Amino acid sequence: MTERLIKDLEHQIKMKDFKLNSLLEITTAINLNQEVEHLIRIYEFILKEQLGFDRFVLFNHQTEWDILSKVGFKGRLKEINVERDLKRFKEITVIESSHSTVLSEFDIIIPVFHKEKPLAYLLISGIRRPNQKDLYGLSYMSFVQTLTNIIVVAIENKRMAKISLKQERLKKELEVASEMQKLLFPSDLPSDRSLDVSAKYKPRHQVGGDYYDFIPIAEDEYIICIADVSGKGISAAMLMANFQATIRTLFNYQRFEMDFLMEELNKKVNKTAKGEKFITFFIAHFNNTTRELVYVNAGHNHPFITNGRKVEFLDKGCIGLGMLDELPFINVGKQTLGPNTTLVLYTDGVVELENETGEFFGSERLIKLVNSYYPLKMEDMNNLIFSKLDEWKGPLPLVDDTAIFSCRFF
Repeated sequence: MTERLIKDLEHQIKMKDFKLNSLLEITTAINLNQEVEHLIRIYEFILKEQLGFDRFVLFNHQTEWDILSKVGFKGRLKEINVERDLKRFKEITVIESSHSTVLSEFDIIIPVFHKEKPLAYLLISGIRRPNQKDLYGLSYMSFVQTLTNIIVVAIENKRMAKISLKQERLKKELEVASEMQKLLFPSDLPSDRSLDVSAKYKPRHQVGGDYYDFIPIAEDEYIICIADVSGKGISAAMLMANFQATIRTLFNYQRFEMDFLMEELNKKVNKTAKGEKFITFFIAHFNNTTRELVYVNAGHNHPFITNGRKVEFLDKGCIGLGMLDELPFINVGKQTLGPNTTLVLYTDGVVELENETGEFFGSERLIKLVNSYYPLKMEDMNNLIFSKLDEWKGPLPLVDDTAIFSCRFF
């Protein structure tokens, strides 16, 4: 009797040492920030080599249920659906034949929960030690459950840390991209006795795909343009930055006929976007001495000119840039502007803004606002229009980049 008691005590001491050493090995690896693969190898070694579990599979839920570890199984397992077959198990359970045919090749199921939420299910089969289910009992299986919990939580923490790091890196990249994009827009628009120019832009995200520019090319001569890239986000912003740089570079060196300019820009967009995106674009050359406005509208929302009463849309042009390898036609428009004429350019985020009933803001409503605010300075007019846009959408989020670019020629 004494000899048996001594053996039981020795076994208990060995078991405690084993548990402590196993937990120490796992926690040390976690504290050293070892890779997930290394943690899994330690876990599998403890279960197979030290506990004698020849065959087991560990299901773990991250974005969806998947197999985190599989030992002793070749090829595919029987079709096990965690939601259907495993979620009913709340405690360590010896699997009986009555439970499920897909679970019949397993002996024990060990669920792992965190705040009543299932994190993992360990299915054990092929226990090679005789009467192991009885020999180890709940003490062993509870330890395996604890060990599994530690591993699963550690892996989930590592996954969340990577996501957090990636999000933080993306946030910083977006902040840099946003600051760079701000530098691309003209910072000093003229407002004097000959003209009053102002723009207002609100991207949906930190960076957007809308662009406007005002480029003096000679005394009393200006290039005025606005554009919108299909798609949103960083890729759209990068394409637009490249496009803006191309325009600026071209006009820094020489002048171009409008049709030739559009052909060159179309080639550039095709080369850069590789058919994945296109750009709607409006460009105008205004001579304040002759009062002539020469323009091309490449598939963009029609800008308009108004004297406060009469409105004319600027709709002559071509298809959007990057839609086809070659532009099938280019129509150059010309207008002679009278005194106190206002030119309003905008992107689709303005006229396609929806209210809570799904109704678009529309170009007619925009024109009425421009004419009603006609005596105001362009900056004040743009600010009031944006306040009306905010009222229109109400609590709904902004779903597109929004830009208004207004020019008054006295």
